[in-house]
Amino acid sequence: MSDYDRNVAGRFNPSVARSQAAIDQGLRTYMLSVYNYMVLGLAITGAAALGIFMLSTSATPTGLAQVAPGMYLTQFGYTLFASPLKYVVMFAPLAAVFFLSFRIERMSVATAQITFWVYAALVGISLSTIFLVFTHASIVRVFFITAASFGALSLYGYTTKRDLSAMGTFLMMGLFGIIIASLVNIFLGSTMLQFIVSVAGVLVFAGLTAYDTQRIKEMYFAGDDTAVMGKKAIMGALALYLDFINLFMMLLQLFGNRNSN
Repeated sequence: MSDYDRNVAGRFNPSVARSQAAIDQGLRTYMLSVYNYMVLGLAITGAAALGIFMLSTSATPTGLAQVAPGMYLTQFGYTLFASPLKYVVMFAPLAAVFFLSFRIERMSVATAQITFWVYAALVGISLSTIFLVFTHASIVRVFFITAASFGALSLYGYTTKRDLSAMGTFLMMGLFGIIIASLVNIFLGSTMLQFIVSVAGVLVFAGLTAYDTQRIKEMYFAGDDTAVMGKKAIMGALALYLDFINLFMMLLQLFGNRNSN
């Protein structure tokens, strides 16, 4: 009975209530900054992808390469996508994300932000090829499907009382399996294997979206200073950004309509 009385007293103690309100407000501010970074990163990626596509293609026959009816590569596009430079385009985002992940502890918040923006732009350059492969209408459609799915999954991860940490190990195992299968399929070129990888990828990145959201929420600590909080927000945004991009690409492989050559 005495324990019950203490719980009631604590629950209605004004100082406790104010402290809890301050934590809730701090958490909301922290998560809002995570989502703001992520959305701005996606905007930079989209702008870079569309800009590179427009510079890389022309409706006028160029004699370099036809990638779709009425769509030809310019000299810039040919250099970017058909010369050895294409390997730089492919692997530069990977180098940038490793650099950010391993060096962020020694970076200032401003440097971490700039690195994240550069990484998002490099991903956009790399993803510009989707406009050569898929119809623009299907890209837009799949983007909105991804946005709606991501929003629902992230909201679930933020609000659920269920501990999702047990999912982490299985999701990471699935992620490594997808990476290995994708590398193998580069040499096999199997449409069936690609379909299986895409379906598995949707499931894995859907789970990771909820799991990462809960993990990022739990990273919040009211005692962190501004610099630590800023770096946590950037790394949280990077995790959700990667979940969104990969979920989008897997859904595009499943539901995107390809350009006919």
